[in-house]
Amino acid sequence: MLNTSKRSTRTTGAALIELAVCLPVLVMLTLATIEACAMVHLKQTLTIAAFEGARVGLLPGSASINVQAQSEFVLTDHSVTGYTVSMIPTEPANLNTGDYFRVTVAAPCGPNSLIGGWFYAGNTLSESVELAYQ
Repeated sequence: MLNTSKRSTRTTGAALIELAVCLPVLVMLTLATIEACAMVHLKQTLTIAAFEGARVGLLPGSASINVQAQSEFVLTDHSVTGYTVSMIPTEPANLNTGDYFRVTVAAPCGPNSLIGGWFYAGNTLSESVELAYQ
């Protein structure tokens, strides 16, 4: 009987050590996966905002304030903070047929992270969309 209880204690102790070693690794992998997915979502949101801004900028009589407002609408709808929107040329009303209009949207990773930006702290994501004026 004594031999069986020692074996049970050893098995429980080994399982406890394995858990202590593996659990932090599994938690870090899970958090890293969540963080990576959040950054992919942020990058897609920036692309959509840049596209929507460029699309509005190509409308006849459009102004830079319209481009800014359309991009901001998408970004605030997706709860993106600290973003910047820039355009080349700065005033889309001056476009001629065949000219290209580029909208670039950038946002810092840290404030837009789900878990505090551990992995992407200090980085900024940026997306550009360039469309031709017809």
